[in-house]
Parts: sequence; C-alpha cells; structure tokens
Amino acid sequence: MSDFAAVSAFLAALDGAREETEPFRHWTLRDVLDPDTLAGLKTWPHAAPRVRYDRGRREENNGTRRYVDAEAVDTFPPARAIAEALQDARVTGAIEARCGAALAGTNLRIEYAQDGDGFWLEPHTDIGVKMFTMFVYLEDGDEGRDLGTDLFSSPTTHSKRLSFVDNAATIFIPGEDTWHGFRKRPIDGVRRSLIVNYVTSEWRNRHELAWPDRPVG
Repeated sequence: MSDFAAVSAFLAALDGAREETEPFRHWTLRDVLDPDTLAGLKTWPHAAPRVRYDRGRREENNGTRRYVDAEAVDTFPPARAIAEALQDARVTGAIEARCGAALAGTNLRIEYAQDGDGFWLEPHTDIGVKMFTMFVYLEDGDEGRDLGTDLFSSPTTHSKRLSFVDNAATIFIPGEDTWHGFRKRPIDGVRRSLIVNYVTSEWRNRHELAWPDRPVG
C-alpha cells in the first residue's frame, strides 16, 4: 500500500474541489483516497462501539473513540498510508495554498468514527487548537444514505446537509461561523467516517495523534 498513491489521489481531489461559501466557506472533494487505501481502511480492525448518545457531543464517549494513532500507523498499513500522505509536504502545502490554512507546526489527528443508531451532534464550531477540519465518508453502498453532516448558519438555523457519498470529503477552516453537527435520524448499520484535523502544539491528548513528535514542516 503506497503513500505515493494516497498523495496523488488527494492532490487530484483537492485540485478538483468545488468551493462553496454558504453557510460558510468550505470545499467538497470526490475520490479523496486511492482505491487500495480506501479498501484497506474499510477493514478497520476495531468494531463499532456500543455507546449511548445523550448529550450530542463526541467527548461523552471518549473512552471508546479510535484514532489513526502511533499504534495504528505501526500495525495497520492503510493507516500508515493515509497518515504519511496527509503529513507529506506536498499535501500540506497544497492545502495551505488552496484553503488558506496555517499548518506549520501543527500535528495530524485522524479519528476513525463509527456511529450507530441514536447518534447525534449538537451544532458546534471547531475553533481554538484545530486549524483544519475534513470529513471523509466511508460508505459501502452504491448510493449514499441520508447521513451527511449538517451545516448551520447559526446555532439554531439549519442551512444544508452534505451528501454522504463514499470517498467524498468536505474541508473547512474552523472559525466562529463554522457551525456544523448531525441532526438525529435513523442510522441503519454503521455510519463510518474519518475526521481529519491539524491541531496546534497545545493539543493535550497526544496519544490521539498520528505523529506526536513530528509536527508539520
């Protein structure tokens, strides 16, 4: 499994990304992962956790969350491929040029989310230590289920729902207006996605990072 193929796929996807400005600036990408990395990530060795969703916040189930962390990078080749690709200077440079992100000195954090029925997220913003956010959807069916992320123009005003399409992604640069969440609705099976962030050195949970001692740049 080649990180070169993963780099090439991401750069092509970013080059062809569609930029939108409502309800806030974001980019929609297709075919983000190369076929081998995509197929490999779908064999993630950890089963979806059985959890309660009471508060609409991921941190309420911190004990069951999984990451492309140092162990995964060392033991699971698809994890290494995506981590190496998103750490690559060609990728981080392209993100900075296209999206205006400031990534120098940040660390890569990739969560492998597996959400079950009952899951919901209250509208919130990613600000502070997160300098970049990307959702990558991993959908097994030919047609996407109605499970995309919800975007809001304010904490109480829904704007639109992203399409939940296999190997599609959405990027935004966190700010005070980047309200997003997940309105509660039935989930048949498991909703799988990657949540990619580049975080500053102030990020405390270093065990979540792909390269805890290897900042970008």
